[in-house]
Amino acid sequence: MPAKRALPVKAKPPDNIWPERLRYFAARQDALVATIRQLVEIESPSDNKAAADRMGGFLAGMFEAIGGRARLHHAEEFGDNLQVDFPGREKVKPVLLLGHFDTVYPSGTLETMPCRVADGRLYGPGALDMKAGIALMLYVIEALGAWHGGLPRPVTVFLVSDEEVGSSSSREVTESLARESAAVLVLEPAAGLRGAVKTARKGVGEYRLTVSGVAAHAGLDPGKGHSAIVELARQITALSGLNDLRRGISVNAGVIRGGTRSNVIAAEATADIDVRIKLARQAAMVDRRLRSLRPLDKRCKLSVAGGINRMPMERNAGVAALYKKAQAIARQIDWKLEEAAVGGGSDGNFTAGMGVPTLDGLGAVGLGAHAAHEHVVISELPRRALLLAGMIESVG
Repeated sequence: MPAKRALPVKAKPPDNIWPERLRYFAARQDALVATIRQLVEIESPSDNKAAADRMGGFLAGMFEAIGGRARLHHAEEFGDNLQVDFPGREKVKPVLLLGHFDTVYPSGTLETMPCRVADGRLYGPGALDMKAGIALMLYVIEALGAWHGGLPRPVTVFLVSDEEVGSSSSREVTESLARESAAVLVLEPAAGLRGAVKTARKGVGEYRLTVSGVAAHAGLDPGKGHSAIVELARQITALSGLNDLRRGISVNAGVIRGGTRSNVIAAEATADIDVRIKLARQAAMVDRRLRSLRPLDKRCKLSVAGGINRMPMERNAGVAALYKKAQAIARQIDWKLEEAAVGGGSDGNFTAGMGVPTLDGLGAVGLGAHAAHEHVVISELPRRALLLAGMIESVG
């Protein structure tokens, strides 16, 4: 693993520029909301390649309209992933703005969950997670170009189509771009209504436990059967012992399947298991415990597939340095910016794990990601735009 790179301190703009910049974004708040709404109303579920490709193509045009050079990385199963490169005046490494345009909502969700504005909030599927973050990228890049007569440094935007389902088609490109970048700024939503940025995330694992038993007629030959369902139930009970919330370890059998008919002793059963870990060193221990499971019924057989998909994003020196810069920017407008450690993973886990300075949660403020009440707090958008603009300028 490459050595973790600390970020040098760079001179900040004069103090009096920040309130003026905040007013700049406040004046464009309605336009920003309209853009978010436009993106939300183009549905882009992870599992619908045609729909995701429409979203990617639309975004490519929007970023090219403000001076970017767009490139679509082809993916077979998911939507093509969008990279946009912006030149800068300084000959330095680019800042990578990382995000995704896929959502967890199936096509047609807008019919029952329409995009709407009410009580100062913008509601809609994917509004918070994370189409608002994409809109912030667009407006901030455009603003920096206007303020400086062109971007002060190179910026790379990478928007993936499969973040919500594991990033299998995009991870390699994400990591390649991160290696060439000075820092990674992730436009996932902020943590809660306090708008905290995310300086730590848990690692995420996905496993499948399969039990093979012996089928028999439940009425005629019950003693000859060895139920895969019963064995799976016992194993799930044993797995619950791996939970250690104090150490940040959680194991959840979230989906179970098994059997064919009620009068047949089940020959097979499976459980899909979600694993969360706080520290990278916990990954091997949890993996070993899962793979060392043994059947209690010796006539049943167990198999375990899967693994840790995203290692934890730990609060290392590079992450802490970026947070310090973000705090300094926020203070210019009397904003006490907080940090948070969260249980969910993002593609920022990949880049932080490589040792590339990464700050997550720079996107919109709101609640209800993946839920029917998903929404963005509109009044917070100007501050989020200001923070992103300052971070792009201040990265060394």
